[in-house]
Amino acid sequence: MQSYNLVTILGPTACGKTTLAVALADRLKTAVISADSRQVYRSMDLGTGKDLGEYRIDGREVPYHLIDIADAGYKYNVFEYQRDFLKVYEALRAEGQLPVLCGGTGMYLESVLRGYHLVEVPEDKALRESLADKSLDELTDILRGYKQLHNTTDVDTCKRAIRAIEIEEYYRTHDVSIREFPEIKSLTIGLDVSRELRRERISRRLRERLEQGMVDEVKGILAAGVAPDDLIYYGLEYKYLTMYIIGQLSYEEMVSQLEIAIHQFAKRQMTYFRGMERRGVPIHWIDATMPTEEKVECIVSMLK
Repeated sequence: MQSYNLVTILGPTACGKTTLAVALADRLKTAVISADSRQVYRSMDLGTGKDLGEYRIDGREVPYHLIDIADAGYKYNVFEYQRDFLKVYEALRAEGQLPVLCGGTGMYLESVLRGYHLVEVPEDKALRESLADKSLDELTDILRGYKQLHNTTDVDTCKRAIRAIEIEEYYRTHDVSIREFPEIKSLTIGLDVSRELRRERISRRLRERLEQGMVDEVKGILAAGVAPDDLIYYGLEYKYLTMYIIGQLSYEEMVSQLEIAIHQFAKRQMTYFRGMERRGVPIHWIDATMPTEEKVECIVSMLK
């Protein structure tokens, strides 16, 4: 176990990452660090699939971190994630623990596993004003003008595209100082699930969460004062449910379009993970349909 200082569990949405990560953390007597770009937000529970009840095993609470750390409406970013991850990671390592990183947000995972050198990029009001009237297609064309895009997998609204341009322009025009990053030696596990089963799980889970009150959750966030555009910014469930609530989509249109969007998102996740492998992150893929205890034993054997 000495050769690794982190275990990472990754995979597409609805593949069972949380269940496995919690069981493994319980076995290793450690904590789970979330790598989900939307589970950081308070009140956004059903739509982000927090499933906090899963962090209990036989009456024992398995500690978790980087969930519910920001208010809905805030624009949390990858720089903040890397900073907050390091605080938790270093505290757990100081206690002699082997943390379990778990999530499906590729940029968050890669920023840690490859030690990205990131800086905090401030808002550029003049740039934002100059881009405010442009369409998403026009903004995308502008992004293509930069050699490196900040995050091409999650730019599905004008606000996201403008932020991505803002970041790239800042990197282009400023001398960015490099932060030191500890050497991460992660045993990285990917949950492999067939396309057919993945689609079945996604569709079933969407309907379950709608039945559990996901529409009411979004209505409550809007009623608390979060602007519709700010919820739409988060994409997927919050984008389409908000559009339904404010009358831009019928219920049937919302469900249909959201289901398609989640399937497309899962496909993009897998494309990103394969890209991570090409960029030097070794991922050990295991069958997601194996019983949880077998998966845990498989991972523990790799740590020995």
